[in-house]
Amino acid sequence: MIIRVEYLSKVYRMGKVEVPALRDVNLEIEEGEFLAIMGPSGSGKSTLLNIIGCLDKPTGGRVFIDGANTASLSENELAEVRRDKVGFVFQQFNLIHSLNALENVSLPMFFAGVSRGERLKRAEELLAKVGLRERMHHKPLELSGGQQQRVAIARALANNPKIVIGDEPTGNVDTEAGNVIMGILGDLNREGKTIIVVTHDPVIAAHAKRVIRMRDGRLLDEE
Repeated sequence: MIIRVEYLSKVYRMGKVEVPALRDVNLEIEEGEFLAIMGPSGSGKSTLLNIIGCLDKPTGGRVFIDGANTASLSENELAEVRRDKVGFVFQQFNLIHSLNALENVSLPMFFAGVSRGERLKRAEELLAKVGLRERMHHKPLELSGGQQQRVAIARALANNPKIVIGDEPTGNVDTEAGNVIMGILGDLNREGKTIIVVTHDPVIAAHAKRVIRMRDGRLLDEE
């Protein structure tokens, strides 16, 4: 069991108004799973993803990542989990426009203390893995949306995490590029990575081995 979520709740406070985003969510994810989380906007799926990925903290409940209770970890320890165990792929790509693809992919390894030579070597290998060997010296604005997202996937793999999280990873690309991206995530899953993808698109969810649905901050059913 690589991820266990127990009675997770999240409440956002806007002045005197409380907005519940998650309500007593329980979920177990095995190592090596390919899971899709579906639901309409406001269902809580991205909030759940952010808490699993240690980008946000719950109001109540617990999350265990690879056996560690994240609620008991310090800010530095949570940063280490994000750096070493979880790779993130966002809808907006979140690449640094002043850096080329090679530099974007190598950046997480800088914070992990990897030497420059090893950083560049691994970044080249990862960009080749996602089919961008010929584009590694191009900056994000010189790349298509699909290519930018492939750079983002390579960056997510920089520190060889066990878990790769995608929050609407195909939301800003066309259908063909989306299929390429999901194909890459499928290949990573077959290599043993645990893949978790949030999507509202049933075609994208069909790439996963397991699909769960959310509405109003609760898990509904499973396919």
